[in-house]
Amino acid sequence: MKIHEYQGKEILRKYGVATPRGMACFSVDEAVKAAQQLGGNVWVVKAQIHAGGRGKGGGVKVAKSLDEVKQFASRILGAKLVTHQTGPEGRIVKRLLIEEGADIKKELYIGMVVDRTTQRVVLMASSEGGTEIEEVAAKSPEKIHKVFIDPKSGLTDKDAEEVARKIGIPEAAMAQARDFLKGLYKAFVETDASLAEINPLIVTGDNRVLALDAKMNFDENALYRHPEIVAMRDLDEEDPAEIEASTHDLSYISLDGNIGCLVNGAGLAMATMDITKLYGGSPANFLDVGGGASAEKVTEAFKIMLKNSKVKAILVNIFGGIMKCDVIAEGIVAAVKQVHLNVPLVVRLEGTNVNVGKKILAESGLPIISASNMADAAQKVVAAANKK
Repeated sequence: MKIHEYQGKEILRKYGVATPRGMACFSVDEAVKAAQQLGGNVWVVKAQIHAGGRGKGGGVKVAKSLDEVKQFASRILGAKLVTHQTGPEGRIVKRLLIEEGADIKKELYIGMVVDRTTQRVVLMASSEGGTEIEEVAAKSPEKIHKVFIDPKSGLTDKDAEEVARKIGIPEAAMAQARDFLKGLYKAFVETDASLAEINPLIVTGDNRVLALDAKMNFDENALYRHPEIVAMRDLDEEDPAEIEASTHDLSYISLDGNIGCLVNGAGLAMATMDITKLYGGSPANFLDVGGGASAEKVTEAFKIMLKNSKVKAILVNIFGGIMKCDVIAEGIVAAVKQVHLNVPLVVRLEGTNVNVGKKILAESGLPIISASNMADAAQKVVAAANKK
């Protein structure tokens, strides 16, 4: 789950992570009033969407008068912001963050994620703030410094100070930088975050350390522990199909292709998409119905896939373990009849009660294309999609 920058900063401030003062706004009038309340003579007007690259897309502007705050807020609010992360369709800006200006002496990068190999939180730091970390990794990997944090001891003073020095934080700011990094780690762990990224982390002219930006994502499996974070969810920033899928306990992610994929198990779903691509197809979605899918769940999955007008064919790939093939076959038949399927359907079944499942499909009277294995299924669904 993602939240907005201003929400991330609200969380971080509770853990002693310093940020500029700012206020979230939903109208131009609120933006002007926020600037007046913050005081000063320089403000930053920032679009709030769940995507990076806002500055390059025109979503971050420095205002040097209240008239400019009004002008920039009017221009950004309600506009479609296109960045490298939104794709060409962009996002409509419905929220702004009005923030006090900052005296920037240095721009640095700090990020935390869970490293699956070491099973530890890894702190990544770089002197190249304001730049995409992937770009730094590609061009100057030696400028990325990592600390794999022992969960027993947490981020130690020594490790925090050492990495701060490596990225160029001056000694005058060292004490605050140490507390900043330790606070960020504590926030990451206690909120069950999956990502905490501050880009840029700045050192000001008077040697203060501030999070000029903040991006936080959270492990959805742990959200039951954090109702206060769930309350920050902005449904306007999420795919309607993904929202609907979540209400039916379906794992669904929209993609750009034209072949709908319905699979049980995340690993098999990834393999299904890979083999579809191998044979020249392009998946329209990732959809995992899980190990205990009912006929009703399968029907809802079909409905969600078919709302995508790009879908030209559907591939169902089921390996029956906990989910028995005869049960899934009955679900497929019921779903096809209910949704009045008008695109080709290829089904590959394997596992528990597979023969019974295949018999149910064969005797259904429905135009279902049966596949003997994954390669056969991929070739058949690609051919079917290309005929539409």
